[in-house]
Amino acid sequence: MAASKAYSRRYVSGKESMAYVLFDSAKSFHINEFGTLFVTDVLKIDLRWNSIISLVNGIWDVVNDSFLGVLVDKTKTRWGKFKPYLFLYATLGTVFLSLFWMMPLFFDKNPTNVPKAVFWLLLNMLLEVFGTLRGFSETGLISCISPNPDDRVRLYTVAEVVSSIWENIPGVLMAVLVDLAAHGIGKLSMDSVYTSMGVFTVATGGALSLLFCFYAKERITQSREKFNYREGLRVILHNKPLLILLISDFFGGFSSAETWERYYYRDVLGALTLRDLVRLPGGPLSFLSYTYLSKARGRYPIKWLWIFGQHAKDVCSLVIFAVGSLGGIYGKVVPMVAMLMVRNLIYMGSLSIVKIIPREIMLDALEYAEWNTGMRAEGTIQATKGMVAKVVGNIVRAMTTMILQAFGYNMNAAFGKQSQRTKYALFGMAIGIPGAAGMLSMIPKLFYDLTGEKRQRMYEELAQLRKIRQAQYDVIAGDTAEAERSAS
Repeated sequence: MAASKAYSRRYVSGKESMAYVLFDSAKSFHINEFGTLFVTDVLKIDLRWNSIISLVNGIWDVVNDSFLGVLVDKTKTRWGKFKPYLFLYATLGTVFLSLFWMMPLFFDKNPTNVPKAVFWLLLNMLLEVFGTLRGFSETGLISCISPNPDDRVRLYTVAEVVSSIWENIPGVLMAVLVDLAAHGIGKLSMDSVYTSMGVFTVATGGALSLLFCFYAKERITQSREKFNYREGLRVILHNKPLLILLISDFFGGFSSAETWERYYYRDVLGALTLRDLVRLPGGPLSFLSYTYLSKARGRYPIKWLWIFGQHAKDVCSLVIFAVGSLGGIYGKVVPMVAMLMVRNLIYMGSLSIVKIIPREIMLDALEYAEWNTGMRAEGTIQATKGMVAKVVGNIVRAMTTMILQAFGYNMNAAFGKQSQRTKYALFGMAIGIPGAAGMLSMIPKLFYDLTGEKRQRMYEELAQLRKIRQAQYDVIAGDTAEAERSAS
């Protein structure tokens, strides 16, 4: 009864809630989805060099995750376990990320410019470190900000609603500016469009990260035993929910289509702004989807919500690919925009499930680690999860340039001027392959069982465990203080 009462309490203050909402929603206020286009069309780094750089950076990305995860789990400071790393991201990370978008100011358009390629590689290696620190601190802080799971769900639900108001603004504006610059309208240059938008969005995210760093509090008592990688590995291997997440993430990583969709809209349908037209009707549904989230969570097992939310879009993608492949429909604007619009309506109508349930699953996996082994190990768990995603992501990025080369992509061709062979390949990579990979990632989810009574029992037993642990630490602290008084 005491445990249930503890988990019905709201712990997070209004100011802290608002700071988190702004911080969390700011992570989508960027133009990162234009990063590949920026490298190929503005920086103009040779595609072969691009593949090599992506491979080197990908290896580094995996390596740095492993030691950063252990470092975070070893961290114990007066400011908490995660706040120091969030501060580093908000300050130095903002500076280095701004430099990425400012590269056209420093280098020419020569695809084989060696200093440009080396600078880009070194800068990306730094950005991987800061990006990892942001991810660790974000998930770690929200997992520790309150012992009440419903308190956390409330926080990131509000954050997602707020982010849906403004998260698409940079992307929509960027698409318009890129189209205007590409067609010579308004005397805009590609360099100025990417640099100004990139730096502005980066600075906004950095400022809101600092705001949350100032207000955030860690309320869950951490274990004070020394941590090592062997212990972290044990926590992972004994965490069934996490293992299911890892396997699903591995296959799901191949379903990422953001970059390919950009190429498809630009080089096949002829305009990036068509993507925004596709999204337009579904906009109101994204808000409405949050009105039924609470009832859905109470009525249906979290596993089935997870599966529905993440894979309804994949089913639609496979249908669109099959239809689009008939008679060259994939290159016709009206039927393709109509089909993609319907897919987006379905996706936006279930957006609350898509956004909230996976985060709830991840936080439950962190809690399961403490329940099952007595250790939280947020850093190592996130590092492992991130490593899986990044291994796949790096494979996909390396394959992107190789696939572009294999299908004869011409970096100097105007919008819509690629060969038909190249256009169909872009269609397949934007629609067909992501749909198939997404459906494959559904299979592990069928074995997820941390729901209902088992999940409730976990949280109630954790409440008792933390109460006992805190009492033990209070006794130790009291004995230490008494010894110090006696010595003086």
